[in-house]
Amino acid sequence: MWEFKRSRVLAWGAIALGTLGIVSLALSYFIPAPPPTVTIATAFKGASFEYYGRLYREKFARANVDLILRETNGAVENLRLLGDPRSGVDIGFVTGGVSDGEHAPGLLSLGTIDYLPIWIFYVSAEPFERLSQLKGKRIAVGPKGSGTRFTAEKVLGRAGITPDSATFLPLAGNSAAEALRGNTVDAVWILGAPDVPAVQSLLRNPHIRLMNFPTAEAFTRIFPNLVRLVLPQGVIDIDENIPPTDVQMLATTNRVLIRDDLHPAIVGLLLETMAAVHGGSGVFQKAGEFPKPTDSDYPVATSAADFYKSGPSLLEKYFPLWLVVHAKRLIRGCSSCSSRPAAISLFAATIQMER
Repeated sequence: MWEFKRSRVLAWGAIALGTLGIVSLALSYFIPAPPPTVTIATAFKGASFEYYGRLYREKFARANVDLILRETNGAVENLRLLGDPRSGVDIGFVTGGVSDGEHAPGLLSLGTIDYLPIWIFYVSAEPFERLSQLKGKRIAVGPKGSGTRFTAEKVLGRAGITPDSATFLPLAGNSAAEALRGNTVDAVWILGAPDVPAVQSLLRNPHIRLMNFPTAEAFTRIFPNLVRLVLPQGVIDIDENIPPTDVQMLATTNRVLIRDDLHPAIVGLLLETMAAVHGGSGVFQKAGEFPKPTDSDYPVATSAADFYKSGPSLLEKYFPLWLVVHAKRLIRGCSSCSSRPAAISLFAATIQMER
């Protein structure tokens, strides 16, 4: 008798599993699996975006997703690539103030990820305390199409520093740092995190000065996308006392933008990656301060707002991406029915009858 009951339970179990398999296959057709390869627009060598891209790629690799880094001139080009469906770019880093959602439709923000300080390094016997002292100088301001160039032209232009009153050179990152060390430029304008190689090498060079920005607060009133920061004395190196005094600085903010048709599973993986890479403490931020679910320039994706409010789901927290996607397909299939799937109901009823 027991053998007969057990065979019936097994039979109904097989029916249930078969039905679930059919449902899963059907959902696979209507709800495509996440792509195995995704492309992110970063920036040139030595830039913060390029540095972050490499960290993101490592995180994606653990989920068996190949993240391709598209080297670009920076934020302006990243926006152009994101807006072109034929570019193959799905994700991009963009600095604040370059554009907005009205001028870049079809793009969503996953939030801001950090402050992006403006570093003005120069070589001079006397300290520079005003931007006007850069008149007539050779300044590395980054290539056209970069957020570095865009920000430099905006801020320097307000102080009367233009291509007519100074020489603007399309160098940035490591190339700009090398040019300053080689005395082929007089100053460099760098947008970058404190730990990127170009910034670190110049901060630790005793022959190169970092410009203090005493009018930083005034510029934040002129340009709302900018913020005032203070680089504390000794924060880079306590023993070497780098910097030797507090330095007032200007900064903008970075954000991660996506195309609005990016697969939800990739969006979830990207949000987890952003939290892992940018959630710690730093020179200019406290632990947990970034990433932020706010963006004054672009609409924030609903999934991002939910993530910042509640965190990753239990499935996303404890299971690999492929299993999460498969499980969500089944859940969506179940939730689309007015009642539980017939196979599951029959299986549960059979077990109850045999007791």
